[in-house]
This record gives sequence, C-alpha cells and structure tokens, in this order.
Amino acid sequence: MNDDIAISVRNLTKNYRLFNHPGDRIKQFLSLGIKQYHREFTALDDVSFDIKKGETVGIIGRNGAGKSTLLQLICQILKPTSGSILVNGRILALLELGAGFNPEFTGRENIYFQGALTGFTQSEMHQHFEAIAEFAGIGDFIDQPVRTYSSGMFVRLAFATTIHLEPDILILDEALAVGDTGFQRKCFERIGMIRQQGGVVLLVSHSMEQVAHYCDRAILLEQGHVVYTGDTAEAIGHYFAVLEASGSAPTKAARKYLRGNDEDLLSRRLNYNVAETRWGDLAASIADASIHQGMLTAPDRLLVGRPTELRFQLSFHADVEFPVFGVAVKSRNGAILFASNSKILLGLSNPPRQAAGSKLCVSIYFTPCCDAGDYLVSFGVTSETVNGLVTHDRRYDALLMTLDATSDISENHSPTCRISIDSLPF
Repeated sequence: MNDDIAISVRNLTKNYRLFNHPGDRIKQFLSLGIKQYHREFTALDDVSFDIKKGETVGIIGRNGAGKSTLLQLICQILKPTSGSILVNGRILALLELGAGFNPEFTGRENIYFQGALTGFTQSEMHQHFEAIAEFAGIGDFIDQPVRTYSSGMFVRLAFATTIHLEPDILILDEALAVGDTGFQRKCFERIGMIRQQGGVVLLVSHSMEQVAHYCDRAILLEQGHVVYTGDTAEAIGHYFAVLEASGSAPTKAARKYLRGNDEDLLSRRLNYNVAETRWGDLAASIADASIHQGMLTAPDRLLVGRPTELRFQLSFHADVEFPVFGVAVKSRNGAILFASNSKILLGLSNPPRQAAGSKLCVSIYFTPCCDAGDYLVSFGVTSETVNGLVTHDRRYDALLMTLDATSDISENHSPTCRISIDSLPF
C-alpha cells in the first residue's frame, strides 16, 4: 500500500446467514452442511476503493445499502466473507450512540476507560482530561453515571473523548445527528484540524448538508454495491436519482438532478460561486437569486449593519403541499451568521399549496451584524411531510457576499428578519 493511502479496500464482500427461527442455528450446526436451514444475505458485494491521507469522504446511500456494515468491517468489528482491508494509521470511531461506554461509569471514568482501550496510559489521559471536559461542556455531570445523560450530553462526551485521542482515521456514523448546531460546528472545526494534519475522516450521514459542506468526495452505496465514487455534488445527485428510480422520491414528476443548465440565470451572476453544491428532487427549482442593499443590486461589497434583501425566483414542476423557503449565511470556515425560513417566519400554512407550473419570487430581509469579511449564501426550497423536510432544490454556498465595515452606525437598524412571497407571471 502506498504511503499516501490511509485505507485500501479490495473486493470486499460480507454475507450474513439469516435464520427463521433460533433453533435453526443448532439444526444447521448438527446437519454438517448436508441440509441448509438458512438463507444468505449479501450486505456488501465486491466493494473496492482507496482513501488518501488528508481526505474527508462521505459514505451515502439508502437505509440497508451497507454503509454501517462497511464501517464495522473497516474498524475490524466484523470479519469479511472475502476480500481485504488495509489500514494505515490509528482508527477511532463513533459508530452508534452508547458503543464502548459503560452506563454505570461516570463520564470521568469512561474517559479514562476509553483512553486505556486505545492504548493511552493513565498519566497521558491526565494530560488530556481537562481539554476533553472543556470541549464536552457538560459541567458537573462529568462525575455522574452516563446512564443519567441525555442523548445530547452523551454525544458531547463521546465525541470530545474520541477527538482528543489523536486519531489518524476518524469514523463517524450519524454520531452528530443528536448534537445541537453550535456543538456540531465546534466538532467540524476539530474535524478540519484533523484534515489539515493529514488525517482521514469517514462520515456516514443522511444529512446532505453535512456531506456537501465537509466532504472532499463521496461514495454512494446501493444494495451493497458502489454505484458512484467521486465529486460530492455528483454523488448527491446520483443519490437522488437512486431515490427517484426506487420510488422513494416524493414525486414521480421530479426531474433529474441539474447543474448549470441553460435556464440557470444564477450561474451568470458575477458573485456566483462556481463551487456551489446543488441537490434535490427538483419538484421545484431555483433559477435565479440576487442580493440587494439600498438601491444597489448585487453590489461588489455590502455594508455591515444595513438592511439587506436576498431575492430568489423559483418554479414548481410538481404539486407541493407545504413549501418552505430558507436561507443561510455563513463564514468561510462554516460558522453560521444568519439562518431562517418561511416556516419560522410565517408558519406552516403560509404560503399555501403550490401547483405545478406556478412561479414565485421570495424575498428574505435581514441585517448582517458581524465582522467585515467574505461570506457564503445558501438557499433552497423544501416541503414539509410526515417524514420531515424533503429537499426540492438546495443551492449550497451558491453566492459570495463580501461585507465592509462602516463608520456610519448612527441609524438603528433592526437585526430582525422578515419574508415576502409574490406570484410571478407564467
């Protein structure tokens, strides 16, 4: 294995024996292979890929695609049926909430216990303890039994412990799904440090937001096979195509993932970010967006503390019952400056149901109150369903926004946010 390769997977296959009844296991053993009391299930079939040092790679796919099995094989929790896995470096993993922690131990005891399992001495863990406790931020609960923790407190402690044990390869399987936004941001800042030091991060997540922003590339699994590996945006697009083909997409009228088509006026804007990530089933699509401040449209630079409008136009290609329009502004390192959506501002019933063929202009007004610098603007349209929000068109980091400080701060500009939604002619 080359020195720049951290993980090399070759022709990896994992089969499981499925029994209809517990007693069939004994029958299978006593039959000496003459009669079969089980059926074979292939979780992974002939999977091959390499991951280089310094990469953050997302592993995506539907439930049952083989993602968690793959991670457990890489961590040597499971043994492959055939194929090989070569790993170059120390692996630490958060595969599921509760794994590796004794619920009767206190948080402090579990920190030292995890360190011992990883090969750290007690004196080495003494040096790490204060940093771990500060990062976890659970206060006096550090000396309470873990069984008394909420899920959020637990994931704080688990991630803080793992991240401070200096992994060469960090594996996360939906481990941050229960963390609050602020803690997730802090975690991904530490993940960025691991990347800068040449470490590897494998991230399994159903949050395409996380995959799009933090992963250099992605691997898409479907029914145990690698169906795509490469550019993150393309992988997300293929993922939605798989959902549509399987009938998992919310509408049959949804079109294929698009990027940079002739109708995309946004891509012609001077402040358009060519590195944007875009995904969704495109039951609705956003064709254009612009930033306004005062009488200026899409100025090169905006002023801090002045009312600002983000305006975007979209078309509906299928009936959408409860559309939700959102926007987020963040710094280059991922810190959220501002985020809101129409559900928060107007409630779920407003705007009303949109029929296929309708067009809207959505304006979200806010006041940037932050340091001068460069920022990225994301926006999108989703819909509320019984299973949560379904993404129709998400344009992530689509616009660049540069803010300048101003000495004119005499006006009292309110930082509150509002939204207006207007129909457009066909």
